[in-house]
Amino acid sequence: MHNKTFMAVAAGLGLVALPVLTGCGSSDAKGSTDSKTVTLVSHDSWAVSKNVVKDFEKQSGYKVKVLKDGDAGQAVNKAILTKDNPQGDVFFGVDNTLLSRALDNGLFQPYQAKGSDTILPEQRVDQDKHRVTPVDTGDICVNYDKAWFSEHKLTPPQSFADLAEPQYKNLLVTENAATSSPGLGFLLGSAAKFGDDGWQDYWKKLEANGVKVVDGWEQAYYQEFSGSSEGRKAGGDRPLVVSYASSPPAEVIYAKKRPSTAPTGVSYGTCFRQTEYAGLLSNAKNTEGGKAFLDFLLTKEFQDDMPLNMFVYPVVKGAAVPAEFTKYGPAAKNPETMAPDKIAANRDQWVKSWTSLVLK
Repeated sequence: MHNKTFMAVAAGLGLVALPVLTGCGSSDAKGSTDSKTVTLVSHDSWAVSKNVVKDFEKQSGYKVKVLKDGDAGQAVNKAILTKDNPQGDVFFGVDNTLLSRALDNGLFQPYQAKGSDTILPEQRVDQDKHRVTPVDTGDICVNYDKAWFSEHKLTPPQSFADLAEPQYKNLLVTENAATSSPGLGFLLGSAAKFGDDGWQDYWKKLEANGVKVVDGWEQAYYQEFSGSSEGRKAGGDRPLVVSYASSPPAEVIYAKKRPSTAPTGVSYGTCFRQTEYAGLLSNAKNTEGGKAFLDFLLTKEFQDDMPLNMFVYPVVKGAAVPAEFTKYGPAAKNPETMAPDKIAANRDQWVKSWTSLVLK
């Protein structure tokens, strides 16, 4: 999911992990026990308009500090390792592919945010304990370079199965499922599509068909993908990339001269639905500030502001969806999904098997 500077898609979940925390916001980056400061720990794609943060600070009396920690997978793991002495009060950016890892390790303490009754029913999880609050949703999907396919007089792939066909040999780049959330989401999407017994054969076909695997979304999208503006500059030669349904709108919005149509398209038969959550960290130093911040994430002001900052869809009833999303990157109508308990039971073994199959 992209942030405001279009340096990460959908929450930056596919970024190459960074080794250190970087700070920004209303106080220094060393951490604070100040009861008037609430500290958010997030992956790199956290983005919100300054005036919206100022409104929260004015209304709540808390100053906001943000600590960004690279890729979502790394950020979750670091938060688990530091849960006894957490870096902040609220964590944002754990998604449904990693949620059970966070919950099983006791990362969050219960809190039912004000406004949680406005969350769309299909986005609600952990209803008995309220350890996490849904914040946004989106679809991990293969994107294609429209110009490349037009020039080669080739129809873009429309399904998982299409990607293994000979005409698409050496065209797809995806992210490492062990290090990248979109990479993991694409793996889970294939498992949902082909079943527990079929997904490995599918990946054998993809591997034989020349799929390229890189560490994270940023490398895949900005360096390898021929359809993104950055990828073209970098000489990217792969016209298929695992990204998001909301990537085409970003290509339009951030273009120097806004085109009438998006230069990239979405293969909607390859999508996996992703939801991101926030939670009050166990042992948070400022629990009251953390609770106020979680309440803020569900306000219409934040939910309306969020789509064009992080290129994700809101999760509360009545929140506005930008016209650019509807026109250039609508959500998938029938994305693959997977129950959280099934992800929890199989994720680690599937990633291990995938690694031996594809990264051997």
